[in-house]
This record gives sequence, structure tokens and C-alpha cells, in this order.
Amino acid sequence: MTRLQRLYQRAEALGLQVYFFPMQARRGISTPDGAIGMDPDRQENAAEEMVCLAHEMGHCMTGSFYTAETDLLQRLRCETRADRWAYCSLVPLEELRRLLEQGVTRPDELAEHFGVTEAFLRDCLDYYKNAKNAI
Repeated sequence: MTRLQRLYQRAEALGLQVYFFPMQARRGISTPDGAIGMDPDRQENAAEEMVCLAHEMGHCMTGSFYTAETDLLQRLRCETRADRWAYCSLVPLEELRRLLEQGVTRPDELAEHFGVTEAFLRDCLDYYKNAKNAI
């Protein structure tokens, strides 16, 4: 079973329902009632799909939602909470530490190991570096 399949299973176990449909301006969307919408045509590969799904799950799991009327600062807070949930879910700190200790340090290699995009992995590394005593 792939990491992506396990993530979909986790979403289901958490009571989240994932739907697939085309969207004009987004890759994914989530609602407070636990529904996640994904546009499969906007996911170029499994890594992008992993990152998108985990981010939307992060909105659901942290209750970080906003509307069109929400001010920019609050929107950024919601997006940051969703991202942090995704970082911790897709790139567990202990597993990352173990890989770094084994000499796996290149972002592309780490991204491939975790099944995420390199951009996501780099953002995740920045998050962990700025978290107190993380890495």
C-alpha cells in the first residue's frame, strides 16, 4: 500500500469524505462538515495529490476555515495551521531525524522518501528548523 493510499484511508478513518470534481481556481477545498473536494486534473503526480489532500485534511482537523469576507491575517493563520498539520502528518519529525542522522540530507531525496513535493519538503524543513528544538 502506498503512502497516498494510507493517507486516503486515514482521511476515511477520521470521518472525512473526499470527492473528486473539476474546479476552476483551486486544487482542493474543504468544509467544516468534513468534506474535501479535490480536482484530479490539477494534481500532476502522486506527490502533489499527497500534499493537497494533507493540506485540506489539515483544515478539517484544525478547524481552520475562512470565508471570502475573512481578513487576510486570519486567512494566513488558517493556511498556516493547515500546512503545519500536513507537515507533521506527512513528514514525522522522528523519521526525518533518523534519515538526517543516516546522511540522507538532500531535499529531493527526502521528498522522494516521504512521497511529497520538494517545495513542500523545503517548507516543512523551514517549519521544523524554526520550531523550538525540533531539528
